[in-house]
Amino acid sequence: MTKALLAILGAVFAFGPSRVQEPEGQSLFNGRDLAGWETWLGKPHKAIDVPGLERNDRGEYTGPVGLDRDPKGVYTVVEVDGRPALRISGEVWGAVTTKEEFENYHFRVEHKWGTKKWPPRDAEKSPRHSGLLYHSVGRHDAGGTYWMRSFECQIQEHDCGDFWSVDGVLVDVEAANRDPANPRSDLIYKKGAPRIQGTTRRVFKESDNERPAGEWNTIEIYCAGQTSAHVINGKVVLVLQGLRQRVDGKETPLMKGRLQLQSEGAEVFYRNMSIRPIKEIPKELLQ
Repeated sequence: MTKALLAILGAVFAFGPSRVQEPEGQSLFNGRDLAGWETWLGKPHKAIDVPGLERNDRGEYTGPVGLDRDPKGVYTVVEVDGRPALRISGEVWGAVTTKEEFENYHFRVEHKWGTKKWPPRDAEKSPRHSGLLYHSVGRHDAGGTYWMRSFECQIQEHDCGDFWSVDGVLVDVEAANRDPANPRSDLIYKKGAPRIQGTTRRVFKESDNERPAGEWNTIEIYCAGQTSAHVINGKVVLVLQGLRQRVDGKETPLMKGRLQLQSEGAEVFYRNMSIRPIKEIPKELLQ
């Protein structure tokens, strides 16, 4: 067998037996700067020093740092493992956001944890935390002064792929109560389970497919119509349906928006961000 053929087969099977090699699509990160993105930083924790930002008599900040202001260097382009990466320090909560909206797409990014943690996270006990927010719309400060209204693919140690509702977005999902004795508990995704309609509750992914800290992980989101699939290192861990929001009291489909990568108390690196249009989510991901 030739070396060329071995290389092709290795690429095909890198994502597992049910996946096929797909075109890389449009790069969203040029490796030099944040062209095509904008930054937002919300209200800092009072233990973080942000010169010139107003505080009240209790030492708490009274407002956010704001749009495209980054006095702490939360978002920088660095070299990691010999290649360019976006470093998000996590020191102030917020997000870096694409300027462009996307609809019906496959987004792929690689992420790796750093070592730093910041208040209010417990440096010893709290897991490292970030997130990929998709179909992001509206104000930057809709979610706790930090994030736009959106669907979150959780990026947190051992919880990569979970769903969080940011600013009240709703989903339908095949799931069960994580605590069977509590009908209002968080949910856990179970393919084939009864469909929970219109929930804003956290939905835990089906299984942990994250690699150990210090290694790169591949996070993928497939979105088509009102359906999305969260894929961690080649494994589908969660499928959501009926993606929607409330507008003037009415439930309305939410099928497009911007992409955000969160700053949320922990150092994290991102690289190899790409997006490509799709007409539908591959059937093998939904089975």
